[in-house]
Amino acid sequence: MDFKSSDTVPGPRTEDHLPHTAQAAVKIVIVGGFGVGKTTMVGSVSEIRPLTTEETMTQAGIGVDDNYGSESKTATTVAMDFGRISITDQLVLYLFGTPGQERFWFLWNGLFEGALGAVVLIDTRRLEASFDVMGRLEERGVPFVVAVNSFPDGPRYPIEELRIALDLSPEIPIIECDARRRASSRDVLMTLMRFLHSLAMSGALT
Repeated sequence: MDFKSSDTVPGPRTEDHLPHTAQAAVKIVIVGGFGVGKTTMVGSVSEIRPLTTEETMTQAGIGVDDNYGSESKTATTVAMDFGRISITDQLVLYLFGTPGQERFWFLWNGLFEGALGAVVLIDTRRLEASFDVMGRLEERGVPFVVAVNSFPDGPRYPIEELRIALDLSPEIPIIECDARRRASSRDVLMTLMRFLHSLAMSGALT
């Protein structure tokens, strides 16, 4: 299409502009297995219109993708989700949600690059899907917290039982959340920021 000089090219919305008070920006990744709520969390907490790369699921994924517990899901992230939230007037978090289907995990390395920390979303119906996720973060040296996303039909376990089942060290925070709710998702991010701050103060975060 050819644009004339009188044509108006839409730019970013006013509310999408970076606050003029922002002094520091931090990259955070939100990871987890298929259908655990990563896109939902980014969308619920982002102060800008989130970028999503969801595509309609087709029969080509049958027998390839494990959609247990998410059988009604009709779309999936194939590259990433992106959002932004201001934690304070000075601190801004850039949020990158990873694709959950294992065949798209090759994209994770690029998304992990430069990330200060991560949120691992888990579904108690499929705890086993979390092990490879956490293993990849540990290999890359990316600190993380674990957020247990609430699903109506998901079993509930005491936090310490989950810590044992996931083989997590005592210092890694575990928090329950509802990824659909902005306040709940923001609490998860605040937990991650406090954890990163404690690592920095102890010298464990370089």
